[in-house]
Amino acid sequence: MDRKMGKRGRPSRRVRLDDIAARCGVSVSTASRALAGAKGVREDLRASIIATAKALNYTMPASIAGRKVILAASSAAMVDYVRNQFTFYVLEGLNERAKALDVELVSRSIAGAEDERALLAEAAQDDAVVGCLFLTLDDEPFLALAGGFPKPIVLVNGDDPAMRRSSVTPCNRSAARLATEHLLDFGHERILFLMRRGRRTIERRFEGWQDALRARGLDVSPDLVIEVSDWLPELAAEAIRSRVAEHGLDFTAVLTAGDSLAVGAMMGLEAAGLKVPADVSVMGMDDLPQAAFHNPPLTTMHIPMREIGAASLDLLLDDLGARHLPPRRVEFACHIVERQSTAVCRGKAIASAAE
Repeated sequence: MDRKMGKRGRPSRRVRLDDIAARCGVSVSTASRALAGAKGVREDLRASIIATAKALNYTMPASIAGRKVILAASSAAMVDYVRNQFTFYVLEGLNERAKALDVELVSRSIAGAEDERALLAEAAQDDAVVGCLFLTLDDEPFLALAGGFPKPIVLVNGDDPAMRRSSVTPCNRSAARLATEHLLDFGHERILFLMRRGRRTIERRFEGWQDALRARGLDVSPDLVIEVSDWLPELAAEAIRSRVAEHGLDFTAVLTAGDSLAVGAMMGLEAAGLKVPADVSVMGMDDLPQAAFHNPPLTTMHIPMREIGAASLDLLLDDLGARHLPPRRVEFACHIVERQSTAVCRGKAIASAAE
């Protein structure tokens, strides 16, 4: 056998990029950029990483500088780009990262299965293309087509429960749970969840809302869930107005699956003659820049949108060279940004304040 033998005659394990990074005390991403000759790494640190790689007989990857990564975005994702700006900030982070690494980012719009097949076939044949990033609002049809694609693929703000491809998302479930717990700690027990179904990532937020209520022994009845057909604020406003007209004020707080719906919820409550937060607390998720300028300013969960974009490219590039990593999911923690749209429930006291 040609394989090198370690102690006690056992074959030695193949050196991986993780080993280089650990030996040099840097992240895997930094080690990858240093070995690939990309920008953003101090020259003394790059020299140390290269020397360590050579000493460990690590197979050096080809340079990524000047190579191409295809960003494929569905038509629905681009509608989101124009409408509520979440996608805008994800792409901003992605483009900044590509510029720092000197990688050419080629954007393509895909409108259906035929476009996806053509794009994957073209990318597979183009040696300059190192991989693809997919930004869609429905990952499942794409994943079915991409099964045999030979190059790295990363889902941007996507979720593949079968872990066939790598992905980068916020931790939607824990974010929604934290948001719900924030309202619960203010004494709210009847908390509506306002959402648009369809995306698995949004379903994770729905699950987080349920997790928090169940943990406190509270009702998760379907009558607390309001669904709308789109993310437009006016649809959310009408849904809330109709709810109050039909059932009265049988809730004290609203958590929405996105900031645009939270804005609509506040509009609907105002139309029903109710005040936020004196009568009803409203909380969103995303923390888009305009959230701070609503009346009242919106309490929301901050989603690290730019970081999601940047990490998506790093995750794809980590798959290049001699590494053979399985698909993995990167999830970013989210945090509460407390503003004036939430308050202590009338007639309730925060448990900690009463103790």
